[in-house]
Amino acid sequence: MQLGSGNDQFMSEINVTPFVDVMLVLLIIFMVTAPMMVQGIDVDLPKATSKALKSSEERLIISIDEDNKVFINEQVVSVEFLTQKLGAILENFDEKNVYLRADKKVPYGIVVNVISKVKKAGVDSLGMITLPDNEDKS
Repeated sequence: MQLGSGNDQFMSEINVTPFVDVMLVLLIIFMVTAPMMVQGIDVDLPKATSKALKSSEERLIISIDEDNKVFINEQVVSVEFLTQKLGAILENFDEKNVYLRADKKVPYGIVVNVISKVKKAGVDSLGMITLPDNEDKS
């Protein structure tokens, strides 16, 4: 009495079910953690009617939040040391261009003070970041 077909060859097909299970778990993990990885400073930008500038190079961004804290990219800097710190950073750049983001609730005097300190650091061009009139902050 013979139970098998008598063919003793190995099965050469790959079982992809465990692979698919692992990939689905990884997908769920990335979907859950992606919103937590948002970086930057929360600034409520004023709206203006202007066209966006095209730039392929990463620039320094000076931000002022609603609590009047000043940031270079994402690092907090005191206003007193802004000129020295920005000057040291700009030594490594060929083009000394900086963008300024200020919350619309920040008093005008504080923004002007930061602009003057940025200019003293040797910045060639200072751009202002705003939101277009037809878009809301997201």
